[in-house]
Amino acid sequence: MSVTSKSAVATGTGGFVIDQVVVQDPESDEVMVKMKAAGLCHTDYDSLSWGKPIVMGHEGAGIIVKVGAAVKGLKEGDQVILNWATPCLHCFQCQEGNQHICENHSPVVAGGNGHTPGHAHLEGSQWKGQAIERSFNLGTLSEYVLVKESAVVRVEEPNLNFSAASIISCGVMTGYGSVVHAAKLEAGSSAVVLGCGGVGLNVINACQISGAGRIIAVDINPHKLELARQFGATDLLLAERDDTGLLRAAQRVKDLLGGRGADYAFECTAIPALGAAPLAMVRNAGTAIQVSGIEEEITIDMRLFEWDKVYINPLYGKCRPQIDFPNLMRLYKKGDLKLDEMITRAYRLDDLQQAFDDLLAGKNAKGVVVFD
Repeated sequence: MSVTSKSAVATGTGGFVIDQVVVQDPESDEVMVKMKAAGLCHTDYDSLSWGKPIVMGHEGAGIIVKVGAAVKGLKEGDQVILNWATPCLHCFQCQEGNQHICENHSPVVAGGNGHTPGHAHLEGSQWKGQAIERSFNLGTLSEYVLVKESAVVRVEEPNLNFSAASIISCGVMTGYGSVVHAAKLEAGSSAVVLGCGGVGLNVINACQISGAGRIIAVDINPHKLELARQFGATDLLLAERDDTGLLRAAQRVKDLLGGRGADYAFECTAIPALGAAPLAMVRNAGTAIQVSGIEEEITIDMRLFEWDKVYINPLYGKCRPQIDFPNLMRLYKKGDLKLDEMITRAYRLDDLQQAFDDLLAGKNAKGVVVFD
């Protein structure tokens, strides 16, 4: 039997409404999840400009309330974290261990625009009598969601903090995985992090967890730099808005490190003009990592690659959800992964506009929508 779900719906004309969406029963390989909390990031705001109606949201955690007939290993009552980069486990990339760029199910790789319906059951959600897509095949800003079995990871944790769990499946995973899986940061090394928003703070935290000897945080916002210190930064560098390509900041980084660049530099600003900036921060044979997902065309001075520098552009921290999410929860339980500290404010779904206003104003490290 279908359920009526209070949801945030991007109208396709630049705005959103809080309205009722009808969620159908699961198909054989699907589960229905009652959402408990949903993380917010800039991608959720960007979905307002995708030009079509869509149930918003792509981070979250909740409780399974219905399972499809063919679902194995999951049951009603299971606590789960939702995962937007759903692997099929059978294609070439999944077999290579690259589940985050699955050739069959990824809404990014398969469709190329980050929000195609992909493998989703389109008739599963209806708004105003018409089928409606769900952001990244999830649509977590809704009381109930219908997703593939492979899009959830069970969390066996009594008294689970759903707010903390809800933010794992995008920004936390992206930041942590970019350090641990993509850069493979070595203990004792030096790292520079450009941009201390939600993703940047997770990169800093992951550098600390990985044993970096020096973590230099760079931002134009003094408040964000103070947050960076709380997440493990050893040095704070206030950048200047007119510093083209952060070249002056790069020289200050070298001064801090005895004249040589850092071993690793992570770009977390999402500003196209700074796409090449991490190359200016690293030493010869150092590694620059473009974390924030810049997709615009930019111009790069090839001399920034001199000499033997490596530049990588990982997606979603090379996530393997069934492995990484439990590991992240264990790190959180130990106190190493700072999830509670990441959440600045919780909102109700009816207060989503305020949440977006705070997001755009840079007030929050991370905002979370909580459901009754």
